[in-house]
Amino acid sequence: MSDPAQLSEITLRVNGEDRRLTIDTRSSLLDVLREQLDLPGSKKGCDHGQCGACTVLLDGRRVNSCLVLAVARDGSEVTTIEGLGDGEQLHPVQRAFVEQEFQCGYCTPGQICSAVGMLSELAAGWPSAATPDLGATPELSEPEISERLSGNICRCGAYPGIVAAVKQAAG
Repeated sequence: MSDPAQLSEITLRVNGEDRRLTIDTRSSLLDVLREQLDLPGSKKGCDHGQCGACTVLLDGRRVNSCLVLAVARDGSEVTTIEGLGDGEQLHPVQRAFVEQEFQCGYCTPGQICSAVGMLSELAAGWPSAATPDLGATPELSEPEISERLSGNICRCGAYPGIVAAVKQAAG
């Protein structure tokens, strides 16, 4: 058990539900999600913010949850892969990923959360390094999708299917 001096109480709104937690102040958001809240969808890939397997939406923006100290996010809203759908109804991005038939699937939860965040960024008009005209509204092109999802690594190399799934979900 942790030293009581290293414990802190926080509240997170996780997948639409307020959760009051006592956590070790050194715990990452990823570890709290997986170990205390039993939400294993976000994967611990590299634990250094380099692979994107742990991507979740934090206050609507995508983050590598392995790099976020949970204690610093008291009061935040977190959406994990488990919280994207509506009951038995999959989120459109989840449905598109299923239909594109991927390989191992280890990176898929992070890829999906990142894609949902990326589509929100695109809808808000945020440019990326691949946006040719920074004054124009970015378009959903293959180079744009690839650039925006470049922080999420797929060890199986299923990138063509990932790009196709994002295009399908964006409709």
